[in-house]
Amino acid sequence: MDYIVRATAADQQIRAFAVTTRDMVETAREYHNTSPVATAALGRLLTAGAMMGAMMKGDDDLLTLQIKGSGPIGGITVTADSSANVKGYVQNPGVLLPANAKGKLDVGGAVGKGILNVIRDLAMREPYNGRCELQTGEIGDDLTYYFAVSEQVPSSVGLGVLLEKSNRVKQAGGFIIQLLPFTPDEVIDRLEQKLSDVRSVTEMLDAGMSPEQILEELLGEFGLEILDTMPTRYHCDCSRERIERVLLSLGRTELEEMIADGEPIEVNCQFCNKSYQVSVDELRGLLKSGRRQEASR
Repeated sequence: MDYIVRATAADQQIRAFAVTTRDMVETAREYHNTSPVATAALGRLLTAGAMMGAMMKGDDDLLTLQIKGSGPIGGITVTADSSANVKGYVQNPGVLLPANAKGKLDVGGAVGKGILNVIRDLAMREPYNGRCELQTGEIGDDLTYYFAVSEQVPSSVGLGVLLEKSNRVKQAGGFIIQLLPFTPDEVIDRLEQKLSDVRSVTEMLDAGMSPEQILEELLGEFGLEILDTMPTRYHCDCSRERIERVLLSLGRTELEEMIADGEPIEVNCQFCNKSYQVSVDELRGLLKSGRRQEASR
């Protein structure tokens, strides 16, 4: 089962998250029939979304991560709530690229140059929107840069997805380590040295290490304290009611045009590929409902 570990170290001067997401990323691969490089790219952003969702406090808080790049994958969108329910999709799931110079899946080449957007919708307040330019397109590096530039939180983000020869997901997971304000330089220097020597996330996961063991390897010498664990999963909450709200939001003119065509429409959920048929009679009912809502304002 996929789960997140939350921890602190160095007398609460460091906060840390680690997660295993194999089931989540495999579910995404099955939903979207992604190519190997698209699975790796989407899997990394889903993994980050799970941990960043767990950072939020409110039950109704919602996180959206958007990557818009110049590479052939186009864009990637991931959303997560504070219970670490995560979903996402890539614009072009069938992208095929040769391996990079290190013989690894070329996520950076698939993503290209562009922008990372981070939107936190904290229920009652105006959504917080942070953005930065992509640094490498490898996603972990880009989020490390985002935290430093947009949120002024020195961080290290490690993300990894390992595939079997059948292209099924063998391992997936990651970590986020963050320095809190007033951390002494001596702790910072030791941590930077430790992180520069550490194995990749995929190597640690492939060696059978759990999220707790990954954090122990990274932060054990800093007095690691595990705070708690929480489950995380790929979860799409689409429904007919949500689809109807989307159709209503299109406005009266567009609904009238659909009705005039005289054909049922099919609405496809981008996050799970489920299709919803909406008949002409149902469209007429939505139009009437929309008119009633306008009249009551």
